[in-house]
Amino acid sequence: MNTSGPAGQGLRLVPFRGLRYVPERVGSLAAVTSPPYDVVVRPDGLHHLESADPHNIVRLILPQADTPAARHAQAAETLKRWLADGVLAPDPEPVLYVYEQRNDEILQRGVVGALALSAPADGIVLPHEEVMAHVVEDRAALMRATAAHLEPLLLTYRDNGDGVGATAVIDRTITQTPLLATTTEDGYRHRLWAVTDPADRAEIETDLAHHQALIADGHHRWATYLRLQQEHTTPGPWDFGLVLLVDTARYPLRVRAIHRLLHRLPVADALDALDGVFRVRDIDGPLPRALDELAEAAAEGNAFLLAGDGGFHVVDRPDADLLARTIPADRPAAWQTLDATVLHAALLDHVWQIPDAPEHIAYIHDAAATVEQAELHNATAVLMHPVHEEAVRDLARQGVTMPRKSTSFGPKPATGLVLRSLTLD
Repeated sequence: MNTSGPAGQGLRLVPFRGLRYVPERVGSLAAVTSPPYDVVVRPDGLHHLESADPHNIVRLILPQADTPAARHAQAAETLKRWLADGVLAPDPEPVLYVYEQRNDEILQRGVVGALALSAPADGIVLPHEEVMAHVVEDRAALMRATAAHLEPLLLTYRDNGDGVGATAVIDRTITQTPLLATTTEDGYRHRLWAVTDPADRAEIETDLAHHQALIADGHHRWATYLRLQQEHTTPGPWDFGLVLLVDTARYPLRVRAIHRLLHRLPVADALDALDGVFRVRDIDGPLPRALDELAEAAAEGNAFLLAGDGGFHVVDRPDADLLARTIPADRPAAWQTLDATVLHAALLDHVWQIPDAPEHIAYIHDAAATVEQAELHNATAVLMHPVHEEAVRDLARQGVTMPRKSTSFGPKPATGLVLRSLTLD
C-alpha cells in the first residue's frame, strides 16, 4: 500500500490485498459468512453460525472464551491457523473491490478499499452516533490481537449523478466475471469483483477525493481505527481502515431502528412510571400491526412501542414540562426532538432511571427478537421507529451526534467475503 503523499480534502481510498476464503477448503461461501458482529443475536444466532461451518467468520469476530484476553488470543490463533491451512488466502496483488448485494427488493453496489483515516474535525468522514467506550476497547483489543480488519464499515456518500468516476467503473466492472458469488440464508445474493486496471482504480480514487462520507454502520469500528492509529507513531497500514463506500444517490439504503431491551424492568413497572407523563394505549397484535400503529403515532411526534408482557403498548405524547426539564437545550431542535434523544434523556435517565450499561440495556436490530427476549425474561422491549437518512446526514454535517444506536442502515455487507490483514499492507 502506498502510504506516502499529503492527505487530500476528500476521501482517499487505496487498494489492498484482500484475505478471502478458499472455496475448496470450506463447505460453501454462504456457510462461512455472518452478519456484522453487533447484529448477531446472542446466543441463538451465534450458535447457529458456529454450527453452519467450522470455519464460519463468527469464530473470529465473536470468539468464545472465559475472559476477554482469552477470546482475543483465540481469534488470533484461529486466524493464524486458517492462513497456515489455506482456509483463507491473500489475493495476489492490492486491488479495490466492487461489491454487490441484492434481493427481490433492493440492490446495493459499492467499492471496498482501505480508506485513509481522518479525524471528525476534518469533515471528511462524518459520524452521526455516539459510541460506547467498552465496545471500542473490546474491538481494539481484537484488532490488536489479530492485526486484521475482519469486516468492512458501511459508509455512504452522495454523487452528483453524472455517471462518471466510481459509478462508471462499477457499471463496467459488473459485466465481468466475479471473484465470488453466493446466496446467504437471508435471501441476499452477493458478488465481488476485483478492480485490477490501474486506470479504473485511478478514476475511482480521483472521484472519491471530491466527496465526504457518512458512517452508516460501524461507528465503534471507526472509533477503534482512530484509537489504534494513535498508538502507531510511524505511517503505515494502521493509517487506513477497511470500508465499503456506497453512493446512496444511486443505491439508496434502508434505514431501520435499533431497539432496546431493558433487562431489569418488567413491562408493568415501565407502564406505571409513565402515568401522567406519556399517553399509553394498548394495541392488539400481531407485531406487524403494532408496528404500523407505532408508525402512525411517530408521524405526529415522539412515540415508542413497549412489549414483553404478551401485549403491545404505544407510548406517545410526552408531557411538555418533562421534555423541558430533561432534554438538553444546547443542541439543535432536530436533535432535541429525536425519538432516541427523548428515550434516553427523558425516559431512561429520568422516568425509569436506568443506567446505559450492558447489564441494564441490550441493543437489538430485530424487532421480533427483542420482543421474544423480553417475554422470556420478564423484561421490557422498547421498539423504535426509524429516522430518515437526510435527517441523519444533516445533523452529522452540523457536527452533532445522535444518541448511540439510533439507526441501522442496510443492507449491511456480509462479513467474511473479504478481510484485510495489516501485516500484508
